[in-house]
Amino acid sequence: MFSRVNHRRSGVLTFGLVATGSLVAAGPCDIYASGGTPCVAAHSTTRALYGAYSGSLYQVSRGSDGATTNIAPLSAGGVANAAAQDSFCAGTTCLITTIYDQSGHGNHLTQAPPGGAASGPLPGGFDNLASAFAAPVRLNGQKAYGVFIAPTTGYRNNAANGTATGDGSEGMYAIFDGTHYNTACCFDYGNAETNSRDTGNGHMEAIYFGTGDGSGRGTGSGSGPWIMADLENGLFSGLSPINNPADPTINFRFVTAIIKGEPNQWAIRGGDATSGTLSTFYSGARPSGGYNPMSKEGAIILGTGGDNSDGAQGTFYEGVMTSGYPSDSTEASVQANIVAAKYVYDTSLMTSGPALTVGSSISLRATTSCCTTRYIAHTGATVNTQVVSSSSSTSLKQQASWTVRTGLGNSACFSFESVDTPGSFIRHSNFQLMLNANDGSKLFHEDATFCPQAGLNGQGNSFRSWSYPTRYWRHFNALLYIAANGGEHDFDSTTLFNDDVSFVVSASFA
Repeated sequence: MFSRVNHRRSGVLTFGLVATGSLVAAGPCDIYASGGTPCVAAHSTTRALYGAYSGSLYQVSRGSDGATTNIAPLSAGGVANAAAQDSFCAGTTCLITTIYDQSGHGNHLTQAPPGGAASGPLPGGFDNLASAFAAPVRLNGQKAYGVFIAPTTGYRNNAANGTATGDGSEGMYAIFDGTHYNTACCFDYGNAETNSRDTGNGHMEAIYFGTGDGSGRGTGSGSGPWIMADLENGLFSGLSPINNPADPTINFRFVTAIIKGEPNQWAIRGGDATSGTLSTFYSGARPSGGYNPMSKEGAIILGTGGDNSDGAQGTFYEGVMTSGYPSDSTEASVQANIVAAKYVYDTSLMTSGPALTVGSSISLRATTSCCTTRYIAHTGATVNTQVVSSSSSTSLKQQASWTVRTGLGNSACFSFESVDTPGSFIRHSNFQLMLNANDGSKLFHEDATFCPQAGLNGQGNSFRSWSYPTRYWRHFNALLYIAANGGEHDFDSTTLFNDDVSFVVSASFA
């Protein structure tokens, strides 16, 4: 068991030998502590954020029996034990139920409750939980999982300890996926209201990542996405909520995003989480209109706005909140530590099971015992299952045949084009699978992208939605949906779930 032994010398934190005789390397929160701004919250599903931390990083719950397990680092200060999750969740679905606070303050993140803007879709109005499988990455070559936030997904702690309140000083950083965002409100991580409601300007201070909330408030240069601050009733890219041309569009696959604030001073900083240094996009006075002084309340949110506005999407890997306003030099050392973690997006981790070949033409047969002669087909725009055989009509054979394409929304996964209606693809709309013409939009591309994995019942493939990764293709009363294992709809029933979401892929009928 490692224990952290810290020694402060001239403002620099050094590390002594611990019980095992090994020299403990600094983590981001060790670096913040050395700068006099210790972490009061430290969240990550990918790695330990202290050099000596060996406790739980997060908890998962599996769909087969509701059992839970905690995932810890492979070693103190190390990368999460993804193999333990894979073993525990084999052959079923898994959700991330808790993201543990590594700082010792007990500021764990759990399922977000309903708020002033939105009640989530689950009983009691709670938000959805994230899939445990949807955001695989490698850190220094070792597999780990991030937190993929789809719309209506969120985590929160309304009774946090030690976080900044009022006009108190704080800093925060987060590592996000720079390619996963939307225009909805609000993909945030940071300080928010303790009652999940909008209690006024300046009552929150959180990192926001996306292309704005559609209100026209808060933009940077280019078309976005941007790192901004959600200060409540405004997404701010600088002093003015309207536009800061010095806040650039971010194109990095892994983004380091920083917000920090103290009385009448705040800053936005950011950079590539895999290389280089940080840049400052804004540093200066607080906006007027209730933002100076601030009235922060100290709750912690992930994936939603302060009032539980939960229409946003994004991916979170790690993040912290500090007591005090960190120096740029401290943040430079934290950035160097993040770069040294060597985040890599490995496309091979996104799919499993029988391989699909781009350009091939396939048919997909149901495996539930009732329906083994039925194949995924379409009638007009409706995707359904129909009984198909070698003696079926040519038109039905064509309706049950699909061309495998590179994923329109993520090239690591796949899209499925109709053989008899070229240019039209299977996509989800209001959770039902439809056949629609590709309109070229970002939304269509994401809705038409699916990631196959080994069939949950041991046969063929199951097809997970890329944009709603807790949901899989499922046949239900002969129609196709994206279904969650135990979600809020009739077609989310746990009965026969693994069978209904597993399909055998074969050469196409046409």
